[in-house]
Amino acid sequence: MQAEVQALIARSNRLGADPTTTNYAGGNTSAKGADTDPVTGRPVELLWVKGSGGDLGTLTRDGLAALRLDRLRALAAVYPGIEREDEMVGAFDYCLHGRGGAAPSIDTAMHGLVDAAHVDHLHPDAGIAIAAAADGPELTKEVFGDRVLWVPWRRPGFQLGLDIAAVARANPQAIGVILGGHGITAWGATSDECERNSLEIIRTAQAFLDERGRAEPLGPVISGYLPLPPDDRRRRAAALFPVLRGLASTDRPQVGHFTDSEVVLDFVAREKHPALAALGTSCPDHFLRTKVRPMVLDLPPTAPIEAVIARLRELHTAYRDDYRAYYERHAGPDSPPMRGADPAVVLVPGVGMFSFGANKQTARVAGEFYVNAINVMRGAESVSRYAPIDEAEKFRIEYWALEEAKLRRMPKPKPLATRIAFVTGGGSGIGRAIARRLAAEGACVVVADRNAEAAAAVAAEIGSADVAVPVAADVSDADAVARALRDAVLAFGGVDLVVNNAGLSLSKSLLETTEADWDIQHDVMAKGSFLVSREAARVLLAQGMGGDIVYISSKNSLFAGPNNVAYGAAKADQAHQVRLLAAELGGHGIRVNGVNPDGVVRGSGIFAGGWGAKRAAVYGVPEEKLGEFYAQRTLLKREVLPEHVANAVFVLTGGELSHTTGLHIPVDAGVAAAFLR
Repeated sequence: MQAEVQALIARSNRLGADPTTTNYAGGNTSAKGADTDPVTGRPVELLWVKGSGGDLGTLTRDGLAALRLDRLRALAAVYPGIEREDEMVGAFDYCLHGRGGAAPSIDTAMHGLVDAAHVDHLHPDAGIAIAAAADGPELTKEVFGDRVLWVPWRRPGFQLGLDIAAVARANPQAIGVILGGHGITAWGATSDECERNSLEIIRTAQAFLDERGRAEPLGPVISGYLPLPPDDRRRRAAALFPVLRGLASTDRPQVGHFTDSEVVLDFVAREKHPALAALGTSCPDHFLRTKVRPMVLDLPPTAPIEAVIARLRELHTAYRDDYRAYYERHAGPDSPPMRGADPAVVLVPGVGMFSFGANKQTARVAGEFYVNAINVMRGAESVSRYAPIDEAEKFRIEYWALEEAKLRRMPKPKPLATRIAFVTGGGSGIGRAIARRLAAEGACVVVADRNAEAAAAVAAEIGSADVAVPVAADVSDADAVARALRDAVLAFGGVDLVVNNAGLSLSKSLLETTEADWDIQHDVMAKGSFLVSREAARVLLAQGMGGDIVYISSKNSLFAGPNNVAYGAAKADQAHQVRLLAAELGGHGIRVNGVNPDGVVRGSGIFAGGWGAKRAAVYGVPEEKLGEFYAQRTLLKREVLPEHVANAVFVLTGGELSHTTGLHIPVDAGVAAAFLR
């Protein structure tokens, strides 16, 4: 038993590693075998199948559902018919063997009813190209003979499992089927044989498309629609992305993903792309993530940016009207409410594709699925005509009660879900703590730091590029700041939460402070905060989604201590920027607040850089005792750590203080001389 399960997982991981073989969280695999029933001590035949919502490429034992095969197959005798087949999904729960494991998916019947020890159901581009071709049945026979059979489109479920099992029984020579408009299913007596059969179907289909396909299946290139040069392309993408994100977030906030891959750029340059895009995707796994069709800009790449933005707004209004009409055409009395009318995919000729979702991974996967859909369209058009399943069938799946139930089972979003944070000085100390806390609360985080290696290390600590990315940025350089914000926009679609944390300090008396000392501290903290806020405000205003700007100022912006004239003055500048920008940006829903820490010694980049030793000398205490010294002079007698500052940033931005702007929160354990008046 253990060997069968291990072989199934290994096979699944190999198949799921290739996006042209199957998509993320798409397809499913299974194995049948015997195990010992712990109640009776007798052998029992089981089915192990990838559970609902899992991903083949990363499948583990926990992602499998284990069912008793005798009970599963007995369901055929009580099957109430196609009109009530959804009830069978609930019946799968009565077939489960043991505790734990994943919930059985809608495709469980397909795997259990086919009389083969191993079954793969996949969504390969080449296979769907045949499945979504206008003459798919004839092509299937031409490509595969009687080795692979055609099964007409049917919504996934118990009846489809019965259909495939009947074809397999009637055709013992067959290794699998093409599922009309959908994908492929293959089987075998062993795990290796099943995998070989799956790959044979995929490779045979691809070879046929390569050998028989027309040279330009998507038509000739439209005059003036060739891709912009790479740098121009990315600059235009960065200019459009916040606008598009704001439009795509009309119903609910979204995170974005951008790709300018060759596949996408070629598609949007070709004559047939508007008509093909309007037909929508075919495979259910595709359109559940991309919606039935994308929004497509109908202007050339060289159109003025103002005209492009105006046209995108018009197209967005039309898209929402069309989607609402689609819903109303097909919705019945029992249909779930319309979930949202904004596009999940936007195609811009000469620039690329923008995709959106509730988090970065969902947005990225939506884009990956549309690339698969482009490959399907190209393949079908090369040997036939692309003919996806009709709109009514798409609606039946998009607003399927089982799909709705799956959405309701998703965990509640974290407080900062969908928010994109940009943290300066994020490579160490307070900035690192802030970046980590915001990510832990659900935000996508851009870790900005002059030290690119430090920024990369913190981003890697936080997680994958779906959660955190590093950018190199000297905040005193306007061009560097603009590049950093551009990179942030291209990574996640925009920015919502800006933390001006970058800073440094030189502890010197007035007479010892040089112009260079004054300039560098004001350049980084006063000027740097201004530059970051100005550039971020451009993005925030383009999005039209409000936002937060938080300044990490200091107790020293209020308290006049010795030997820090340049630092204290720069911090006072930052503190007043909070008030000025709160007054200016409030009308746009942008809140500007500050945090005033004091005595953050442990984990602080500033103190580690020499400031600690100098402040310790000023106060006449050993440097290693400086944190304790600061704590003892506070009302609470507690040492302030970077995490305490991060807590304050979260409180300001987590949603509970939605009506607060222009505020400074002291995080100093109580310094009476720095009380706000």
